[in-house]
Amino acid sequence: MPAHTTHDAARDEAVAPLLRGIAVLGRLTGADGGTLGLSALERTTGLARSTVDRLTATLARMGYVRLDGRDVALAPRLMELGNAYLAALRLPALLSARADGLADELDESVSLAVGDRDGMRFIHQATRRRAMSLSFRIGDLLPAERTAPGPLFAAEWTASDWHRWRERRAADPGDHSFPAVPPREPGAPGEDFARRAAKAAADGWALDDQLIEPGLVAVSVPVRDPGTGRVACVASVVSHTSRHTAPDLRAALLPRLRAAVAAMEDDLRAAPAPEPGPPPAGLALWTGASKQELGREFVESLARGLTVLTAFGEGRSALTLTQVAQATGLARATARRALLTHARAGLVAAAAGHTFTLTPRVLSLGFPPLSRTSLPEIAQPHLTALAERVHESASLAVLSDSGEEIQYTARASAARVLSARVTVGTRLPARATALGRVLLALPEVRARGYALVDEELEAGLRAIAVPVRDRTGRVVAALNVALHAARRTADDCVAQILPELRHTADLVETELRVAGRFCRVAVV
Repeated sequence: MPAHTTHDAARDEAVAPLLRGIAVLGRLTGADGGTLGLSALERTTGLARSTVDRLTATLARMGYVRLDGRDVALAPRLMELGNAYLAALRLPALLSARADGLADELDESVSLAVGDRDGMRFIHQATRRRAMSLSFRIGDLLPAERTAPGPLFAAEWTASDWHRWRERRAADPGDHSFPAVPPREPGAPGEDFARRAAKAAADGWALDDQLIEPGLVAVSVPVRDPGTGRVACVASVVSHTSRHTAPDLRAALLPRLRAAVAAMEDDLRAAPAPEPGPPPAGLALWTGASKQELGREFVESLARGLTVLTAFGEGRSALTLTQVAQATGLARATARRALLTHARAGLVAAAAGHTFTLTPRVLSLGFPPLSRTSLPEIAQPHLTALAERVHESASLAVLSDSGEEIQYTARASAARVLSARVTVGTRLPARATALGRVLLALPEVRARGYALVDEELEAGLRAIAVPVRDRTGRVVAALNVALHAARRTADDCVAQILPELRHTADLVETELRVAGRFCRVAVV
């Protein structure tokens, strides 16, 4: 089908609420901390307040945002959209261990990036903990001409790609459409980008000598697809001029980067064909039920449109319209309208054999700010809701490195005159607390699935705790409710508090599994 015909069909059949919802997610992604007020969303999107209210209510119902008074914040569940793209791509799963190993070997940050039109997006980061370290996040979009990977991607650009790049440069000379990088200074380099791309193609590597900001240097090597020979992604070593100059980076680290890339390409050649996992189930039924329950406050076309993106994944990188409809349970006409709308938004592209694929732009839907989410941030709203339900204080804690103490990392206090009050950061002996006994996995606690401590740490203090597990099933934290012994007996704690605790742990673990699929989630 000619390109202009596809574009016209997408324009004519685009689902307006879906485009508006994508716009709302885009504004939240670019906001500080992934949070904006409802009035700010109304102002920045140009949508009516009633429309913003309905869109955010729908996104909240999906678990993609949280509503806190007049503020809207991105929620970890939204990362399932970016996860669908990264799983379909397969590169993070296949290559991230090599990148992490190289970062450990060199003691420098190592990243993997893919091209996104005339820019590039990170798909993996292995960073070092330093005062001067890489601050880019997975999903961040950078202009190709200000990076080391950019010339390697541009070496494969078509004439239309170069035309689009020149148009973008003319329309946005200050790079204000790339919030992840500092604005371009007047007269900054970039006009010689075509020459840099040609040199990168000839050399097989490229260098960034402080193109993004003073002090930042990087060297990059392409990782080529063994089937096509084209650039699958680009691996980079990133440093600071206080440790390496650009020439030193090339001389000292380029050979080791090349060796790591050769190993990555071997891994791609040896990788077995992916086994398609089960697609999400019951999505159409869920959206229909939500519409019946919430009425006009639930924008069903937005919810169904976004669920189309989750049809893709490992072993499902290219799907036909029929396959998308089957995976989501949607009617073919509904799935078709959603796919055409996503194509218009640049989130989906037509591929060979009448199939569709996700594009790197899917990562623009909340992934960058959420990729730095910590376990306390995930748990806090759930702790707050738990404390409100049981009218008692709730806490999250982890085990200290020594294994002898617990450290409180998140808290929600009950509105009571007399309640358990400890501050985040407080440490207590592990064996004397319910939280500690869960984290120490004592045999009795492991068998019961919870720990109850009755006035052992302090007279009158009763506490019950349950574990929080990560994607691998490993206990990484514990949740508790602490209360005065006069308010509930030990049996009451088991009968009344324990089910609420377990429900809260399930909610935290669900979001932790989504957030931790391709990103490291800090536990403190």
